Amino acid sequence: MRVLVVDDELVSRKKMKKILDGLGSCDTAESGQDALVAYVKAWKDDAPYSLITLDISMPDIDGVEILKRIRSLEQAKNLAKEEQAKIIMVTASAERDTIVQCLRSACNDYIIKPFNRETVFAKLEKTGVAVGQKETDQRTPSGEQRASSAANQ
Repeated sequence: MRVLVVDDELVSRKKMKKILDGLGSCDTAESGQDALVAYVKAWKDDAPYSLITLDISMPDIDGVEILKRIRSLEQAKNLAKEEQAKIIMVTASAERDTIVQCLRSACNDYIIKPFNRETVFAKLEKTGVAVGQKETDQRTPSGEQRASSAANQ
């Protein structure tokens, strides 16, 4: 799984990266523009992000606008919903209007700062992101764990 953490605040960015590092390859961006560049580059490299945490308040382009642009790019690629990145908005604001705006812009969920590992993992599980297994682990339909073919080679 590839993860992109977007936050203009260094402490929040590092904290989220530390929480998510174990899920796969985790990149960071400190601005909305950097996030868009990273998102497009990941597609060009044929390694798109599966999960993006996106701060709402950023000085250059706010997170809601980045969310809309990412969803627009996904729509242009005719991606099915299950192929789209899971996007979790991160905000210091618990204002209802802000949260509703994010949900209307097709985010998968939101996290209110300050956050911790338990809160982040609960939101990830709610959105269907498997947090209890490493990138190379797979589960059979019955829930049994098996090693991926890469691990067997």
